[in-house]
Amino acid sequence: MEAELAVLAGTAGTTLVTLLTTEAWQRVSDGITSLWRRAEPERAEAISAELEVARTDLLAARETGDSGTGGELGAEWQGRIRRLLVAHPEEAEVLRALLDELRPALPDVPAVTQHATASGNARVYQAGRDQQIASS
Repeated sequence: MEAELAVLAGTAGTTLVTLLTTEAWQRVSDGITSLWRRAEPERAEAISAELEVARTDLLAARETGDSGTGGELGAEWQGRIRRLLVAHPEEAEVLRALLDELRPALPDVPAVTQHATASGNARVYQAGRDQQIASS
């Protein structure tokens, strides 16, 4: 169950950051805030304010060509959402419904499919984005 919640949180974090600078940003903010309002009402207003700050930061980063801020914000919100879902797994279905509702607002992104086969002592390293391998 924990792995499933982590995947759901990852999708939510990416979706949230992707839509924060679109016309759908208010719906994203309202939906995420309402998750907290149901599960942890005392934190809902702070979450709403933090979403506004994230949007402002992301817009400023895009103006300056800073491509790293989006990934950082996505990871930050992924962690927050994952922790919320671990504490309140009953909210997973509500989050899935929100993501389904937001799916049409997502920009078209080409799909990437990776396949690899390793045999013997071979290793396969695949990444959908940046990958760093440090030798020890």
